[in-house]
Order: sequence, then structure tokens, then C-alpha cells
Amino acid sequence: MSHECGTSVDVDVPTWRASSYSGGQGDCVEVDDHIPGVVPVRDSKRPGGPVLAFSRTAWAVFVSRLV
Repeated sequence: MSHECGTSVDVDVPTWRASSYSGGQGDCVEVDDHIPGVVPVRDSKRPGGPVLAFSRTAWAVFVSRLV
């Protein structure tokens, strides 16, 4: 299922970071939590690939369920 919200997010100069729980093998999810109102997420193995954008609320709920 996909959903397009019609919002464009400029991630040309993002500040990507990986979780401190990452193993360092380059196979992790990276996020940029410096963009107001949205959290872009990408696969570290494909830095030029697609980026998923989550609302801050949705991302917070997702992360809270992982711990």
C-alpha cells in the first residue's frame, strides 16, 4: 500500500545518521531528524535511492514500539 501526501521534502543536504545500535556493516536504516515536521528515512546501502518521509508523530510511535 502506498500513499502520497503531496508534500515535497528537500533532502539535498541532509544530516543522515544511523542508530547507535547499528552493527557497522553498512546495512542499516538512516534518518535525518533535523527537518521540521518530517523524518526522512533511507537504506544506507542505497544512499541515492528512495527516501520514505514520516511525520514526526508517526516516527515517534514506530520507534517507541521497537524498544
